[in-house]
Parts: sequence; structure tokens; C-alpha cells
Amino acid sequence: MVQNYKDTIQVRKGEELSKEKLKHFLQKTLLETANHELEIEQFGAGHSNLTYLLKMGDWEAVLRRPPHGPVAAKAHDMKREYTFLKYIHSVYNTAPKPLIYSDDESVVGSPFFIMERRKGIILDTQFPDHLSYRPELGKQISKLMVNKLVELHQIDYKQTGLIQLAKPEGFMERQVNGWIKRYERAKTDEIKEVEKLIHYLLKHIPNSTEATVIHYDYKLNNAMFTEDFTQMTGLFDWEMSTIGDPLADVAVAMSYWIQENDNDLLKFGLGKPPVTIMDGFFTRNKFIEEYASNSGRDVSTIDYYITFAYFKLAVIGQQIYYRYKNGQTNDPRFAKLNILVKNMMRQALQSANQYN
Repeated sequence: MVQNYKDTIQVRKGEELSKEKLKHFLQKTLLETANHELEIEQFGAGHSNLTYLLKMGDWEAVLRRPPHGPVAAKAHDMKREYTFLKYIHSVYNTAPKPLIYSDDESVVGSPFFIMERRKGIILDTQFPDHLSYRPELGKQISKLMVNKLVELHQIDYKQTGLIQLAKPEGFMERQVNGWIKRYERAKTDEIKEVEKLIHYLLKHIPNSTEATVIHYDYKLNNAMFTEDFTQMTGLFDWEMSTIGDPLADVAVAMSYWIQENDNDLLKFGLGKPPVTIMDGFFTRNKFIEEYASNSGRDVSTIDYYITFAYFKLAVIGQQIYYRYKNGQTNDPRFAKLNILVKNMMRQALQSANQYN
């Protein structure tokens, strides 16, 4: 049984929802007889979509909507994320069940969807105070992260509705060219490493030989665990999920997976490092080896994918910083994201130089 601890914050200023409009919507669609007061809190983590906890009496659910202001083309597509969850939940129940999608912007100011509320432990930069850490726990969590990724990649998407969203041919070529264009559209500062990095990425695109379901934002703080860390009770943020190269998914996971002996550029590039730096957690190499062993996949080209993953992470930061610099959001957390972008571009280039 998971001990109850606070995983939400008061709704940030400027990101409030109308209780009256939302309660009316809920009574019309999901909770016809609900007479309790609607309570709204916000999940404070994350820099992309806005995520809220809704409570009416004993009923709880989670609402997802895009960030305020103009957003990058094809980003923050609520209908697509809802649809992906609808199909993936039926074959991978670690994904939360989506309840309803709405494109009625009069309710919360944008399209949105509501999904079930999952409960458990989410790990980020530290363990909850009521838990004591031991190295065996780090190994156990690492193994579980590998196994749940392998399980996801084993799903036969062709037997699900996900086949409607699949365009597996030429996946990496589209990804590399697409993310380069995203960077160019959101560019603000001159970063000298970028030109050389882009040249490397375009020149060495691997031929994807397999397509699977990929989460594409698979990281520790998107996962939820039982208190004894024997099970993953939830996996969230399916915004980028698609059908594509499984090694691209592994690489994205590794771009977030920091280890104790990393250089400061990588270790503190996203702020305080995650708990994966603690004794007992897998190194990236150990994670990749375990994935290869459990999945039977050839990971000999993983280095390119990791370089691209760092670049992709930098571009995501750049898109958010572009919105901040252009006054489309005033969230103070975004004020120094340009430093993150430079750090991740340098890390990507270091990765490319290391293996080139």
C-alpha cells in the first residue's frame, strides 16, 4: 500500500482553470450526479503540457491541456495523445486509461483530455523522506525500468488500433530532418556547436530495420511505482509516443539517465541530477546491455541514437525558451533554458566526437 504524500501544488498563477465551466462539463459528461465541490490542483513537474488533478468527493482524475500561448507545429496534440492512450492502455495497462477528449475550448481555453488518476511513488532528484535507500533498491528499480521498456517494445502494434497512427518507414530520416527544422524555427541564440552537430546527424542516419511502439519520453520521473518498487503502477506523458525505432526510445531514456561519474555539463544540465547517480543504479552502459540481453536486439549503433537524443532534448528546451523569450509564457522556470540548450548541444557534439 502506498503511503499518501503530496505530489501536487497550488495551481500556478496564469494557469488557472474555471471551476464553474469545468464542473459543468464534468456533470454533463462523466459525473452526472456529482454534487460535491470541484477541487483543482496542479502537478508541478514537467515543462510541457499542463497537468491538473481534479477532485469531486471521492472521485479523482487528471486533466491534460497544452501550455498557454502559441506552440510548435504538431506539438501538444491532445487528441493524438488521447487516441494513443486509448489504444495502448488496452495492451499495456501501465498506461493510464483515458476517459474523455474535448475540443471545446470554452471549457479550459484549449482542447484537453481527462484520464484516470494513478497513485504511487514518482522519483526525481531524491527519494521521499519516509523511504530509506539502499543500493539493492537502485538495482531493482533499474531492472524494472529496463523490463517495462522491453515489454512496451514487444507489443504487436499491428494487432491494435495503433496501426492507424503508424508510419514506420523512414522513421529516423524523418526524425532527424524534422527536429533540425524545429530547431531552426525556434532558434534564438547562436551556438557554434550546432552546425557541426547537424552535419554529423545528417551524414550518419542509420537504417531503421524494425518498428515498435515507442514512448519516446521514457524517464524515471514519468514512471510511478509501488512503495516497495516491485511494480510500475503508471507511465505518463505519452505526447511524443509513436511507432518507430526502438533504439531511438532507448537512447532518449539514456539522455535523461545520469550517472555519478558524468561530467558537470551532463550531470547538472537539467538542474539537480536524478537519483540515478546513487550507488546501485545501473550505468547507461549496463542499462543498454540489460536491454539488449532481455530484448535480443542488436544495439551496436546505439551511439548515434544517443547523440540524436541529446540534440532532440536541446531542441525541446529551445522551443520552450523561444516561447518564454517571445513573451508567450512568463513561467520563471524557463528563463535560463538557453543555458540548458547550449549544454545539451555541447553534450551531443561530445557524444558524436567520441564515437565518430
